[in-house]
Amino acid sequence: MPESPSHLTATADAYDAVAVLYAELFRDAYAELPLDRAVLAAFADSVRAAGAGPVAELGCGPGHVTAHLRDLGLDVFGVDLSPVMIDLARRAYPDLRFEVGSMDALDLAAGTLAGIASWYSVIHTPPREIPSYIGEFGRLLAPGGHLLLAFFESEGDPVTAFDHKVTTAYRWPIDDLAALAREAGFTEVGRMLREPREGERFRRGHLLMRKR
Repeated sequence: MPESPSHLTATADAYDAVAVLYAELFRDAYAELPLDRAVLAAFADSVRAAGAGPVAELGCGPGHVTAHLRDLGLDVFGVDLSPVMIDLARRAYPDLRFEVGSMDALDLAAGTLAGIASWYSVIHTPPREIPSYIGEFGRLLAPGGHLLLAFFESEGDPVTAFDHKVTTAYRWPIDDLAALAREAGFTEVGRMLREPREGERFRRGHLLMRKR
């Protein structure tokens, strides 16, 4: 097996180190986030309306979003770089499937998935590599499949690195990410920008897209 790129190794190690605290902090994160819940519900509704099928949450962490999508009626599994996160997810949600893996190189056949949720999981990816990640999402999705991206929005600035509490992350202009997705064969279905709540530093961006 080829050696993992350094940013993947660094990201996995960083999340392994904080996994238990992270899982505790975000266990009930969506109870007070109605707009975030609405975006996840719109994604689930879109997948079901297109005929359903398997859905992957890529960068699933301790599994709380995967479980939420299951509760919304999706046949969903989770993938994450961090073995410790996956262990926590399996313990918390033993009825769900979780795997250690990298979202840019999954061992799945083309057109296998009806949906992909990337919920703040591409934020640590170096900007030059984002097109290849979106291209891999397109490879995995069946025609008409849906992609949900959640990320930190740059609020008018270009792509900007910032000191995320776990490891270096990047804020993206929502129009730039939407343009990359269009180039990869996606049509935008909708978008949502949420202003930072108390204790949050940055605006949150959400893109719902459909594979052409």
